[in-house]
Amino acid sequence: MPGRSSSNSGSTGFISFSGVESALSSLKNFQSCIDSGMDTVSSVAFDLVETQTEVSSEYSMDKAMVEFVITNRELNHYVMAVQSAINHVKEEQPDKIPDLKLLVEEKFLALQSKNSDADFQNNEKFVQFKQQLKELKKQ
Repeated sequence: MPGRSSSNSGSTGFISFSGVESALSSLKNFQSCIDSGMDTVSSVAFDLVETQTEVSSEYSMDKAMVEFVITNRELNHYVMAVQSAINHVKEEQPDKIPDLKLLVEEKFLALQSKNSDADFQNNEKFVQFKQQLKELKKQ
C-alpha cells in the first residue's frame, strides 16, 4: 500500500504523509490565486460603477465575488479536513490504516454543515468589496 512501510523487525509499520503534506502545501498556495481573483473582480466592479455601466454587469461582479468566497471557504475546509485526518491517524497510530478518503470526507462534510451567511462577513476581502462598492455608489 502506498505510504505504508514495514521494517523486518516485526513492527506494525508507519505511514508517511509527506506526499499528502506536499499536496496540501500546493493547495494552500492556490489561495493566492483566489485572492488575486477577488482583487480583479473588485477592480472590475469598481470600474463598472465609476463608468456607470449597467447594473447587470455589477451584479455579475457581485456573483463572481460570492463564488470566490465560497471557493475559498471550501478550500479552507478541505485543507482543515485533511490536516485533521492526518493528525487523527498520527495520534491514534491504529494497527489498521483507516480509509483516509472516507475520514477526510466525513471531516469535510462536518465543516461544510456549519456554513452560514455569516461566513461572508468574516471574509475581509468580501466585506471590503461591499463597503467600497457602497461608497462608490454614493459618489
